[in-house]
This record gives sequence, C-alpha cells and structure tokens, in this order.
Amino acid sequence: MAKDPAARLFSRLTPSTERNLADILRTERAGGLLLLLGTVIALVWANSAWSGGYESLRDFEFGPESLHLHLSVGDWAKDGLLAIFFFVVGLELKREIVAGELRKPSTAIVPIVAAVGGMAVPAGLYVLTNVLQDGGSTSGWAVPTATDIAFAVAVLAVVGKWLPNALRAFLLTLAVVDDLLAIIIIAVFFTEEVHFQWLIASALCIAVFGFLARKRITHWWLLIPLGVAAWAFMHASGVHATIAGVALGMVVPALAAKGEKHALAEHWEHKWRPISAGVAVPIFALFAAGITISAESLTTAAGDPVAQGVFIGLVLGKPLGIVLATFIVASISKAGLDRGLSWWDVIGVGFLAGIGFTVSLLIGELSFDGERVAEVKMAVLLASVVAAGIGAGLLMWRDRHYQRLYEQRSTSTEINQQVAKAHGARAEHVHPDELPHPSEVKDEDKH
Repeated sequence: MAKDPAARLFSRLTPSTERNLADILRTERAGGLLLLLGTVIALVWANSAWSGGYESLRDFEFGPESLHLHLSVGDWAKDGLLAIFFFVVGLELKREIVAGELRKPSTAIVPIVAAVGGMAVPAGLYVLTNVLQDGGSTSGWAVPTATDIAFAVAVLAVVGKWLPNALRAFLLTLAVVDDLLAIIIIAVFFTEEVHFQWLIASALCIAVFGFLARKRITHWWLLIPLGVAAWAFMHASGVHATIAGVALGMVVPALAAKGEKHALAEHWEHKWRPISAGVAVPIFALFAAGITISAESLTTAAGDPVAQGVFIGLVLGKPLGIVLATFIVASISKAGLDRGLSWWDVIGVGFLAGIGFTVSLLIGELSFDGERVAEVKMAVLLASVVAAGIGAGLLMWRDRHYQRLYEQRSTSTEINQQVAKAHGARAEHVHPDELPHPSEVKDEDKH
C-alpha cells in the first residue's frame, strides 16, 4: 500500500516557495558565473607580474577614522558589500519563515535538521583532524560549516534542468537555514568586545526601518540612509557589520498588504538580488580569493592540519551530515522519499552544499586574522571545486534519468489525458516542463 503523499520527503511546494525558487533560478545562474569570474580574475591577478598592484589596491585604506570606518578596500568589500548579500539573505529568511517552507513545522523540519547536520559533522571532522595532529588549530572549526547559495544554486541551475522542483527547493531552503546558522556563529563567536551604545543605536535604526516598511513609507532617500546608519553603528559596536544587513531584511513585511500584488520582501528581494549576486559578491570574491598559488604554497597547505580540516569538512562532512540528518528524519517520521526520488539525489545536493566559498572565506578571515588565511582560502577554493564537481556529476546523471522519464510519460495516453484535462488543450502541444512530474503519476518507477 502506497504511503500518503503528505508523509513523503520533497513533495509538492507552497506557491510562495515556487515563486521564490523561480526568482532565484532566474538570477543566481548569472550571479554564480560572475562570482566565478571574480574569483578567476583574483587568482590570475594575484599570481601575475602585476600582483603588487593587486595587493596595493586590496590594502589601500580610506574612510572616516572618527567613525571607525578607516578600512582597506578588502575590508570594505568584506564588511560593506557583503551586508547587501546578507540583506537579501534576510529577505529570503523572512519569506521562507512567513510564507514558505519554514512556515510549517512538518516541511521545515527536514531542511532545518539537514542544515544542522551539514554544519555539525564538518565542524566535528575539522576539530578531529586538528586535534589529532601536531600544529593543528581548532580556531577554524566554523570555516567548513557554510554553504554558498550563489554557487550551489548556479551549479544546480546548469546541470539540473529536469530535477524535481522540490529537490531544488530543498537545497535553497537548506542553504538559507545554513546561512542563518552561519550568521549566528559570526555574531556569537567572532565578536570580541561589544560597545552597547552603538549596538542600541543600530537596533533603533533597524526598528525605525521596519516601522517605515510596515507603513509602506519606502522613499529611497529615507530608507537607504537609515540602512547605512544601522550598518555603521553595528560596525562600531564590535558586532560584525553584516549582521545589520540580515536584521534589516528580517524586519521587512513578507505578506502582501491589501491592494498589493507582491509582498514588500518579495519586491525588494527582486530589486536587490541582482545587485547582490551581480556586484557585491563578485567584488568580494575579487578581493578575497587573490592568493598566491605555487608548488611550495600547495605543499604547505596540503600539510597544514587547518587546511586539511577545511577540505575534509566541506567535501566529506557536508554531504555526510546532510544525508545522515535527512535519513534520521525519514526514519523517525517514517516518511519515505517522494515517488520517483532517490537517495542519490539527496547525496548530490549534499555535495553541492559543500561549496563553501563566500561565507567560508569570510569566516576564515575572521578565524585567523592574517595567520594561516592563505592556507584556509586555498583549502576553501579547492574543496569548493571538488564538491561542485562531484555534486554536478551525480546530479547530471540523475537529471538524464528524469529527462528519460519525462520523455516516456509525454508520449503515454494517460499523461496526454491529464494534460488535456488540466490545460483544456491538445496535450501533444504542451512542453515537457508543463507535464506532471513522473513521481506524481505512477508508483512502479519508485527508486
């Protein structure tokens, strides 16, 4: 007897999550390519005859000293531009919590537990690797815990045309929860001294920002200065300034008011995502990924327990933690995978989650503050490439499987009848993307 579809993992999505997924897939592919371009330029520039110019530009300082904002170009990219990235993350979180997959405990539990597993196991493997070796350091335990949404979703968009939308949404929601946990880690473990007067000033700016957003008073000349002030005060407080970006995104209304076609959070996410994915994150990568690569530096990184821990955590710890946590949820709730899905799909997504990059590079710089940063960056870059390659290979294999199922179903009488009834048109003129997913049609192809 078939299980109730409500008791299956990765089944149908909420309408809000479908829209959110469509928005992200439209922009993250291009954003991921720009992020890759920024990384390549940084690596080529830092290893060229003009490497001195790269270092001079990255280390050039400017800004008002009185406001504690006399920062290097690299720090402006890390603390300033990434605040835009985290603002978009905050908007995503608000939408998912209010109207998406995180709204209902029954659907939220899987990506939440998977995200926790995908952070705990890499951190544990990192600590184990460093404790068991001379010269190890547990300071970088948080580096392999992060997932880069832009890169992971971009790879999925390239290789996963025929994959079920629920699987895509699982990766998105898992990465969003992962970012939330990474934000908490940054706020709790990388704040040495808090100046509460500046923190209160930042909180007041964020509260006023949220009040104006709820009242739909959205003049740019009013909200942007408030956002910048909240960021500057947060920076002065000693708490990492990107936290202000998340907080600003979280106070934006995620439900449409009467007469509105789209909620303000959805509208602003649509507006700011191109700036985040197309400008802020690639420029951050340009100034964060520029490390010198040589036979000597590769040998040094390969023998460094810190770099080893980061690599093992991202490439092995991420998929192991995600798959293990998802399996535990499935076992406890007695919920099987949705019809047609395979655990190979979950493993492939788990490897994509091992693409750390943006947040991993940020945490690496915060963890070591100059010492061993080059080895950490090299490990993050190499691990992200390896994890992306393995994940892409697995999902391309599964994608061909789903394509074959679609093509088989598109010619069957049963599917044609369903499509004709649903669309009121001749089924043979319907694109395969519009056909019911194979998992919704028959049980005999269950894997």
